[in-house]
Amino acid sequence: MRQMAAPQGRSPRPGAAAAQNRKPAGGHDRPAPFTRPKSYAAIDLGTNNCRLLIARPQDGELVVIDAFSRIVRLGEGLHGSGRISEAAMDRAVAALSICADKLRRRHVSLSRAVATEACRRAANGHELADRVKRETGIVLDIISPAEEARLAVLGCHNLMEPGDGPALIFDIGGGSTELMHVEGSGNDVAIRDWVSVPWGVVSLTEHASSTGATMAERQASYQHMRETTREAFAAFAARAERHAGQPLRLLGTSGTVTTLASVFLDLPRYDRRAVDGLVVPCDAMRDISRRLAEASIADRAEIGCIGRERADLVVAGCAILESIIDLWPAARVGVADRGIREGILRTLAMQGRDIPVTRREYRK
Repeated sequence: MRQMAAPQGRSPRPGAAAAQNRKPAGGHDRPAPFTRPKSYAAIDLGTNNCRLLIARPQDGELVVIDAFSRIVRLGEGLHGSGRISEAAMDRAVAALSICADKLRRRHVSLSRAVATEACRRAANGHELADRVKRETGIVLDIISPAEEARLAVLGCHNLMEPGDGPALIFDIGGGSTELMHVEGSGNDVAIRDWVSVPWGVVSLTEHASSTGATMAERQASYQHMRETTREAFAAFAARAERHAGQPLRLLGTSGTVTTLASVFLDLPRYDRRAVDGLVVPCDAMRDISRRLAEASIADRAEIGCIGRERADLVVAGCAILESIIDLWPAARVGVADRGIREGILRTLAMQGRDIPVTRREYRK
């Protein structure tokens, strides 16, 4: 180890060099202090799900070391009442208590927990945040739609197909859907325009139920969902730039697009490794969407990668996805099982100066 030189014009303190080189009693070197590797955590409390990722920098990328996901249906009944119910609060707090335990056990260095549309819209959203802090210690940040869009792009843009053509990234959530018109590719992506509309799989399902007894009723409900979302996207669609001759790029992040990708692959159960980064023809996505919309809720529940928990919500996601393809008629859609949480992790890693640089930024 290099020693510090004595200041010019002064002699070293007598015995200083010997003291620096002296070994502890017993003649053994003092062991180096243990330094725990940094780890970062991101929590996303959405309208339907509570999700956690914990990651650690390793060899220029962030490696996921722990994860958690639970359907909490925070926005259940919110469309009609304007409030988060006590039962929904209980489910959210129970899930976040598990997250808090994981943060402690993993000795997380830096974390951020965000809440999105349900807490933004609910009259008692801040009451939930206060309860979460009091009972779990987690500080819940109710973020704006603009911040939600930014984090989603930051978390998934590396999966966008390369090219110079216009690109659209979308995030179909439980209570809202964000569309981001972006330019660039790879790590050089900028948001040119964005919109957040208050229709997600939970809010749209409560607005127009997809559980009709007959196929005709289900088709009518699906058409109503399509008209509702088409109208919500109309202003954004009118100003979106789509140049003739340039292929359109489309990338989706959400439970809807990953679920439909699983159906496309005919997976018996959800497999992130098979889905994340997949590219699916948009015509295939439309075909799957319409088949699911016409199926009964019991038939949808029998599909392994949908199950009972998503059977009633997936149709609303299909309607939103079809409306997105209408306004952005790309040939295929990229599928990302990453988004807000990964955007948070990337931001935290930048703050910690552990900036991932490879395309395989997040892996399990």
